[in-house]
Amino acid sequence: MADISGFPITKRWPAQHPDRIQLYSVPTPNGVKVSIFLEEAGLPYEFHRISFDDKDQFTPEFLSLSPNNKIPAILDPDGPGGKPLPLFESGAILLYLAEKTGKFLPDDAAGRYQTIQWLMFQMGGVGPMFGQVGFFHKFAGKEFEDKRPRDRYVAESRRLLQVLDRWLEGRQWMLGDTYTIADMAIFPWVRNLIGFYNAGDLVGFGDFANVRRVLDVFVARPGVQRGLAGANS
Repeated sequence: MADISGFPITKRWPAQHPDRIQLYSVPTPNGVKVSIFLEEAGLPYEFHRISFDDKDQFTPEFLSLSPNNKIPAILDPDGPGGKPLPLFESGAILLYLAEKTGKFLPDDAAGRYQTIQWLMFQMGGVGPMFGQVGFFHKFAGKEFEDKRPRDRYVAESRRLLQVLDRWLEGRQWMLGDTYTIADMAIFPWVRNLIGFYNAGDLVGFGDFANVRRVLDVFVARPGVQRGLAGANS
């Protein structure tokens, strides 16, 4: 197993188990994507909480691993060729872990790219739009008298939910009967929109029975529950 002690981030957050994947994160929708995958795949990992209150994300040590100062980030001591691999961006991490383990990403080319398209749908649409709803509904933006920005993001979030709801008609998961990283990417954001952001009524979530159905099955999975709990440890 390769030595990770030379990475600056291990000076600020020492590894108690340097043979395990090191996860630097907080329990946001993007953060729990990775802890959910690790739990679902049964990969040993060590969790390090990045404190936004303490501005950990702007420290030189964290920036050495995640130059965009965003969570999550990982350091895998057993990366390609047996060398340590530092990695940031939740979508890239999910793809890497899926390929590393051979899990939650179809082997056939068509299934693989269909999974990736829905992963990109989350990264380019669901995450940014739902996040803006959170800003304008729950955080500082709620004080803005002009509600047009909020309503713009609410309308787009509702449109994205309509896309998901139509697609999930008659399907168990985003890829039909196959549970993939696309589900791990999308449904933490849906959960956050109606839970932490408390925007269910705002976006009319009751209109999307298929999304609700799959969300309920998703959050009931033991691996998902462990991943959500692990990110809160």
